Amino acid sequence: MKVEHSICDSCVNENCFIKKHLHLEQMKQYVAKKQSFVCKKSQQFITEGAPLQGLYFICSGKVKTVKTGINGREQIVRLTKNGDTIGFRGFGTGKKYLIGAYALEDTVLCNFSNETMLDILKQIPEFTYALMLFYAEELNKSENNIRKIAHMNVRERVVDLLLYIHRKFGQVNGLIDIELSRKEIADFAGTTEEQAIRVLSSLKKEALIKTEGKRVGILGISELRSEIMEHKYF
Repeated sequence: MKVEHSICDSCVNENCFIKKHLHLEQMKQYVAKKQSFVCKKSQQFITEGAPLQGLYFICSGKVKTVKTGINGREQIVRLTKNGDTIGFRGFGTGKKYLIGAYALEDTVLCNFSNETMLDILKQIPEFTYALMLFYAEELNKSENNIRKIAHMNVRERVVDLLLYIHRKFGQVNGLIDIELSRKEIADFAGTTEEQAIRVLSSLKKEALIKTEGKRVGILGISELRSEIMEHKYF
């Protein structure tokens, strides 16, 4: 991975925990200790089970986090973009990462070491409180995802995923602004690649979506929402 020099003061990611707390005088000493680097598309920068090396914050780009499931199959548990935090699962509770992480496109990452993060948590209550709320929200999302797997059929899970990435990444020139392979869609929706392909083909025939390579565009957002309305997850 190539070393990058990203400056927090000029960062435009207003949702980043670090950016939100730059106004605090204490943060200056910690920002000076961070490391930044470029992770190329498809490159893995966190290995599940590897020793904890602090938290990562996305300066620019997109990342998928994965978890190993039954028979060693990886399942995508989270998709992230500019300003999001990576590697928080397991931080503070153990010495190993509980997830793996790959760049979905060339991505600039900022890393704060274990020692630096622990100092921030001990010294800056505002930051600690914000991180606590973040953990609570992520726990709620995880519980909802478990309920989805239990109550949604395959088509509903794929539809839910499409609405999620549309909401998260937006649509540019009629296509959702993220590239996901059919396998990645299946991994996130908790189904097989063949089933995901069949659902996408069906949605395309019904003129609810369109596809161009790995990109999907939503044509009938209200119709898709109505399909999972009873679950109230979108």
